[in-house]
Amino acid sequence: MKISRYVIAAVFSSILLGFPLSADGSVTVSVSAGADFPMSERIPETKGSGTAAAQALPGGFGTVKLGMSLDDVKELLQKDTRFGYRGDRDVSLLPGENRVLIETDTSRTAPYSYLDRCWFQFYEDKLYTITINMNRDKLDHYSVFKQLCDKYGNPVSLNPDKAEWKDGSVIIDLERPLALKYTDRAVFEKLQADAMVDKTAAEKSREKFLEGL
Repeated sequence: MKISRYVIAAVFSSILLGFPLSADGSVTVSVSAGADFPMSERIPETKGSGTAAAQALPGGFGTVKLGMSLDDVKELLQKDTRFGYRGDRDVSLLPGENRVLIETDTSRTAPYSYLDRCWFQFYEDKLYTITINMNRDKLDHYSVFKQLCDKYGNPVSLNPDKAEWKDGSVIIDLERPLALKYTDRAVFEKLQADAMVDKTAAEKSREKFLEGL
């Protein structure tokens, strides 16, 4: 089995520098700027590396903010040509109750944008996730990663797939190859808890069925 060089780097960094390493290979980051990661994953020396200098996490991307209503987001996307929004043809219903998705593609209307495809997901008419795929012909992963570290300090976790920043209300993930995701933490945790309840109920139903055999 071939092991990713990023995973190997994370393991050795954990051993040599004393970082806690989770089961999924991620490093819980109290990571220093000189950590022994590949250059594309290394925490840069930035003005935001100290928590006192770090800015608060933003509540969304540009003028589009988590918690906005569907109608408000549609109006903002209509005004901002970077997203390539074409109106209601880009809006769809997702399986499950009270879930709506807006999906845009800038290649159709704004081919020179720094953005590529974008997703805006709603729950109970409120925006709770924004996923921005960035144009890899114009931007690279390390430049975006460095900018986020510079503004918001070191990520709270880092693994070969993503870096994550979070506070009491927002989760920001920089995912590979080059996607930025903003999540309303309260809604995310509620949906996780609901999913766990549903799973537990299904397990109990299964157990009850087996007991009756």
